Amino acid sequence: MTRVPAPRALEGKLEYIKSPVQDQHADNSKVAGLVAGVLKDVRERGDAAVREYASKFDNSDLEQFEVTPAERQQALDMLDPQTRADTEFAIENVRRFAEAQLSTILPLEVEPMPGLHLGHRVIPIQRVGAYVPGGRFPLLSAPIMTIVPGKVAGCDEVVACLPPNAHKAMVAGCHLSGADRIFLIGGAQAIAAMAYGTESVPQVDKIMGPGNAFVNEAKRQVFGPVGIDQLAGPSEIFIVADATGNPELIATDLLGQAEHDVRTRVGLITTDRALAQATVAEVDRQLQTLATAKVAAESWANYGEVVLCEDEAAMIAYSDYVAAEHLQVHTADPHAFAKKLRNYGSLFIGENASVVYSDKNVGTNHTLPTMGAGKYTGGLWVGSYVKIATYQWLEESAIRAVAPPAIRQSGSEGLEGHQKAAAIRFDRLKASA
Repeated sequence: MTRVPAPRALEGKLEYIKSPVQDQHADNSKVAGLVAGVLKDVRERGDAAVREYASKFDNSDLEQFEVTPAERQQALDMLDPQTRADTEFAIENVRRFAEAQLSTILPLEVEPMPGLHLGHRVIPIQRVGAYVPGGRFPLLSAPIMTIVPGKVAGCDEVVACLPPNAHKAMVAGCHLSGADRIFLIGGAQAIAAMAYGTESVPQVDKIMGPGNAFVNEAKRQVFGPVGIDQLAGPSEIFIVADATGNPELIATDLLGQAEHDVRTRVGLITTDRALAQATVAEVDRQLQTLATAKVAAESWANYGEVVLCEDEAAMIAYSDYVAAEHLQVHTADPHAFAKKLRNYGSLFIGENASVVYSDKNVGTNHTLPTMGAGKYTGGLWVGSYVKIATYQWLEESAIRAVAPPAIRQSGSEGLEGHQKAAAIRFDRLKASA
């Protein structure tokens, strides 16, 4: 499978120093069919189906899915003291940033004409589900990013699900992050359990968090009656750089993300040929000693790209076309350059701002849009856990102003019921005058 070509507007303005050989947008039909069966089964048979899939996919024979208070404490006690301190450091940073974000989301009431009152309320979602991936390594930052903002937003209950074979430290991370209930259920069956509810798992109103292709597809299929944060594909990092870029730093950051998954998309977009070539050489050099080279090398070989642009405008246009999940800016004036970019999940301004810091502990959320979704949405944030619900109330003066045009418009649309609903209030006003 070959890469998706660049937009026609950039034809002749780009040169691929290193091209990807595969496209992340792979055929998902087999996954979709399997997931549909899991969802239907869990919806119809509840816990019994969850147990069967846990045995089949995770080799788990748990009779009880929920982690008890004693098991939470045990996981906490087993946590290395320094790991706990580092986790709590990250939790506090994420909490502070979420609180600052929430302070910008304010209730509203205005009176655009005499007697007409319009407004909105900021209402926390009642119960949210946080899917916490297990992965090849214990990703201790994962529960922080999906649970802490929900607690800051004021959700009544945050339910966490993580695979039964996840590291015990992940249970401790869910606990420290504030999860109200923790269930050892993974994969599509976890999404089904949270979406539909089972004898053990409560039905949630919205599901947050990344996962593998099966989790992602399950979120897509349950969306509607239950909300989802977004559809997250394999991770991505792109770096835009001019001649001032450092190939060693750039290669290190590209490989730091490439080790996530063999389908991670990594890339450099630059106007400098020497930097492009030096970065390719540096990636090859670092792969010789990288402990996670087996994964990172496959990701780089299949999905890595280095694109040489004829000028800054082409570099900006191609970056906005990619809309990378993580976008780093390594230019002479990174702050000025950053203002020219508009499509990305999260922006890392200057060579000191590595993705690793956001991934782990600075406070911004690492659950971000992938596969071009940065063109229309940002990442997970405290605002994802609240809903903005409008309201209105009218005094008599407002009815006098809005009823006549509402009556006429309803009539022209042939909606007699609407017309009568507006007219009865206007007629009552005239009668009492």
